[in-house]
Amino acid sequence: MTLFVMTGSLEKINIRRLRYFGSPALSLINICHCHYNSNSLSTNSSASMSSSTLDTPTLDSQLPSLLHQITEEGGYAFTSIATRAAAGDTRAAEAARELAWEQLHSGPWHSVFPIWRDAYAMACLHVAKCHFCSGELELALRALDMGLIMGGISLRDDLNLCIRRVSHYLRERDSADGDQHQRAEWYRDFNLAEAARLLPAKSLSTKTVAKKGGLSLEEFLREHFIPGLPVIISGSMDHWPATDRWSDMNYIKKVAGFRTVPVEVGRNYLSSDWKQELITISEFLERIQSGDCSPTSTTYLAQHQLFDQIQELKQDIVIPDYCFAGGGEIRSLNAWFGPSGTVTPLHHDPHHNILAQIAGKKYIRLYSPSSSEELYPHTETMLCNSSQVDLDDIDKEEFPKILDLGFIDCILEEGEMLYIPPKWWHYVRSLTKSFSVSFWWSVEGNSLDS
Repeated sequence: MTLFVMTGSLEKINIRRLRYFGSPALSLINICHCHYNSNSLSTNSSASMSSSTLDTPTLDSQLPSLLHQITEEGGYAFTSIATRAAAGDTRAAEAARELAWEQLHSGPWHSVFPIWRDAYAMACLHVAKCHFCSGELELALRALDMGLIMGGISLRDDLNLCIRRVSHYLRERDSADGDQHQRAEWYRDFNLAEAARLLPAKSLSTKTVAKKGGLSLEEFLREHFIPGLPVIISGSMDHWPATDRWSDMNYIKKVAGFRTVPVEVGRNYLSSDWKQELITISEFLERIQSGDCSPTSTTYLAQHQLFDQIQELKQDIVIPDYCFAGGGEIRSLNAWFGPSGTVTPLHHDPHHNILAQIAGKKYIRLYSPSSSEELYPHTETMLCNSSQVDLDDIDKEEFPKILDLGFIDCILEEGEMLYIPPKWWHYVRSLTKSFSVSFWWSVEGNSLDS
């Protein structure tokens, strides 16, 4: 694995990875990690944090044990530096984070010893403490978010505790500065005929996905879960706070604008120009509101476990009862947030999936698992659940079998959920700015999940 290091004030981190669509582990390749430049972000706080510290009770109690485990995995240098970082040495904290980062990217992600993920989280906490004491609140929060995104679970409580405190100070500062948030709509006018011209051939011209309102759990089990048939469910998320709050983009900015998240840039994850960056949600919102929708610059917060990272947004959604059908167990909650024109290429997933459309509209096309051979899956192991066919520009000579293949499709509207059974191939295109949440769950012993 190759590690690329660059410096600069843009603070870009491009993480080339293969998506987790049923593969055994998330792989990271072509990592590009930069050294932070404290002058590149605004750090004007209303009052100095020099007299305050961030509390890390778990780290304080487990530090000797964690350092011992790191030493046992050959981390002698890290242990020495981390000891100085724990005493408040800023340069040592930065150096420890760099050492842990290198260990995280020394090989395939699944081969990294878990203790090195804890080491990275530890170093991020030390870096955040130093920035916090210097009044550099944005930099402290960024370090803490990196600890959540890339670190282990042992120190997650400390990371969340510190995030709550830093976020509190940042919101206080905004309030003192008189920062007023006016309601920002997702979109104004939607022209279906105009949007349809951008869809794959034959879209919305054949069989559409069945739509049912107020679907009972018993009916869902009998008519869709057991036979493995997609369905749109309406009226089952009207009580979610998100359906009202997230209709205002500035609410998201107010709650989570300072938070750092990974975003995808480019046409889609199968394209050669695709890359990933780490930016704040405020920066992300500026991009998607700018109107620049060229394929190479399209920015998409896709398949990210945002709600494990930002608890305030998690409180706005509710896990649908359907996700517990058959004694199911939730595997993952992912956010899909981006401008009009984002595309997820034709692929299938290994789990049951409820895709909840909270804001905006999406076009979705589905093919039955029985059509897999005609959809030309990639032969590479990590991409075997993705089709080689580009539905937006089908090569008719290379992929003739798909031309007359049956499918069902739909436009998923705000407030609707789409149930996608395991192994059903699906293509997704956003028709407006859009925010969706996917709930993956599996059932032990279910043949569909095997």
